[in-house]
Amino acid sequence: MITPYGGVLCELLAQEGRVADLKMESLSFDSIDLSSRQICDLELLLNGGFSPLQGFMTQEDYESVLDQNRLKNGMVWPLPITLDISEEKAKSISIHDRISLRDQEGCLLAILSVEEIWEIDKKREAQELFGTIDEAHRGVKSLYQKTNTHYIGGKLEGIQLPVHYDYKMLRLPPAEVRIKFKQLGWRRVVAFQTNTPLHRAEQEMTLNAIKSLDANLLLHPAVGLTKPADKDFHARIRCFIEIEKKYPSNRIMLSLLPFATKNGGQKEDLLQGIIRRNYGCCYYMSISGGRKSDSFSFVQSDNSNNNLSELFDQYENEVGIKKIPAKEMLYVEDKAQYLPIEEIVQGEKTRQVSDKELRRRLVEGLQISEWFSPSEVIRELRELYRSKDKQGITIFFTGLSGAGKSTIANVLLVKLLEMRGRPVTLLDGDIVRKNLSSELGFSKGHRDINVKRIGFVASEITKNGGIAICAPIAPYKNTREYNRALISRYGKYVEVHVSTPLEVCEKRDRKGLYAKAKAGLIKGFTGIDDPYELPESPELKLDTSALSPEEAAQEVLLYLENNGYIK
Repeated sequence: MITPYGGVLCELLAQEGRVADLKMESLSFDSIDLSSRQICDLELLLNGGFSPLQGFMTQEDYESVLDQNRLKNGMVWPLPITLDISEEKAKSISIHDRISLRDQEGCLLAILSVEEIWEIDKKREAQELFGTIDEAHRGVKSLYQKTNTHYIGGKLEGIQLPVHYDYKMLRLPPAEVRIKFKQLGWRRVVAFQTNTPLHRAEQEMTLNAIKSLDANLLLHPAVGLTKPADKDFHARIRCFIEIEKKYPSNRIMLSLLPFATKNGGQKEDLLQGIIRRNYGCCYYMSISGGRKSDSFSFVQSDNSNNNLSELFDQYENEVGIKKIPAKEMLYVEDKAQYLPIEEIVQGEKTRQVSDKELRRRLVEGLQISEWFSPSEVIRELRELYRSKDKQGITIFFTGLSGAGKSTIANVLLVKLLEMRGRPVTLLDGDIVRKNLSSELGFSKGHRDINVKRIGFVASEITKNGGIAICAPIAPYKNTREYNRALISRYGKYVEVHVSTPLEVCEKRDRKGLYAKAKAGLIKGFTGIDDPYELPESPELKLDTSALSPEEAAQEVLLYLENNGYIK
């Protein structure tokens, strides 16, 4: 039976008097510094969002969840909530130990009483949870590459919730949300889950749903794994704040959920529903994916599991919250209103804007009509999707020693500074080695660290609208791809392969490095006894045996101009 305000909450925070004792006792305990994902899970355990769990799962609960979507006591639970640790850490911990769980700054959050430690069978877990062992699936990839080798389970005593400095008034735990519902007299509440900003269609869809149910709306976006400096995160939240103002004031509440996605498809969807029940909601509604050219795309994230097309329906009565369909809404031009797709008469002209078209209009500064989205929401998005000539850029030169990277980079630096507009910074390989990586050698591991450091600094420059010019050798494909992924989150990444042949580079060897490497006096020298992995698809390829530095720099400028990044 579905009832308002959910069932009993298992809040795991210790009483005030007990906290002081736990802090003193913890001084003698071993510690685990939690990752961002683990901190999200811990917060929902401590605040009751994961009720009825009283800690990280033991192996019996874990196995039962994999096999039956249930805890060992028979209650429905679709995904494991586990704490992974390294093999080395597992060997240092014993059953009945008490472990301090700390955030990444060392702040004590909780005490775990260890009940079980076991090695993870990742292949089995992947198959049971995601229906595949293929790393093309994001959940499988995360399990294989980011999850440690062992799980540790046991009950928790909470010291404090993880600290958040942003949007504190919107980060309400389940108990406080329930209290607010009671104070407002809300007995029927629809929880709406989305990770992307709402526009008019979603607004009309949710209004249509709550009106049909005579209910109210909890706008409850999941915001796990976000960081204070994440511009995308802040833009999304400001969009939610603006769209909230477009609803009747007595019908909506905005709150943020500290949930880190597990890429669990329908199993995760069911877990999201259980969480919203714990927050006091009667109904659950979600959309994922994006907008097609003429309708919404209502899709499960990262594939469904084991062909369970109606998983939520199977367990709806047991979990105590009802899932309601997210009906597609289209704008009908002649009627100047949104209607459910099933109410649209054949022949009526409908309009929609795809995600791709929305981004294009934002980046190019084109008009976006009010029928599609409120101007206040679009204003916030324009701050995120700056026009190309205002975006940050990283120009990443890579090539052999002596290829001409530094010379081209210096010419390009001067030409961009002459244009004014955006701040420009040169991160030359030798300069970085001297000022940022002086303690590093030239092993593969140290070279990777050096190039990633360059990428990090460049990402910060790009994030803040500047131009970073990088000119390391960067011989390895994986670190170049790492930097591309990092920097592309914040602006344009332009990889320039300075493809000057080895024999030309050797002739230019002013420092005599190639000669020393061939004589065996320098080990691991790129191009001699250490490989240079050729870029597969750089934005530009320049051979300075056929181009002067000025001509090569001009090719880069032409690329930027032709693609709208400079004027």
